[in-house]
Amino acid sequence: MKLPPCVTDRAFERLAEIDASKQGQALRVAVEGGGCSGFQYDIALDEPREDDLVLCGRGQKVVVDKLSLSFLENATIDFSDELIGARFIVVNPNASSSCGCGTSFSM
Repeated sequence: MKLPPCVTDRAFERLAEIDASKQGQALRVAVEGGGCSGFQYDIALDEPREDDLVLCGRGQKVVVDKLSLSFLENATIDFSDELIGARFIVVNPNASSSCGCGTSFSM
C-alpha cells in the first residue's frame, strides 16, 4: 500500500526548537537527480508552496513536492543527533541501495 512519508516526533521537536514556523518556513524534503547513487535528498528550510504535501505536528510543517512524493512513499523523516553530527534523515524503504553519506540512494 502506498502511503505518504511519516514524520517522527523527534523531527517535529527539532523543528519546534529552531522555531521554523514562526519564520513562515517548513522543512522541505525533496528528491533530486545526482549524488553518488543516482538520487539525493535535498533537506532545507523553505516556504511551503501551493502544490506541496504538508505534514503537520507540534505546530510545525514538513513539506514534500509532488515530484518527490513518489520517491518518498512509506518513508520516515527523522532527526538524528549523533557524534558525527545532528541532521534530518530519511529512512526510505524504496531505496535499493544508499551511499555512506546518507543523502544519496538508488531505486
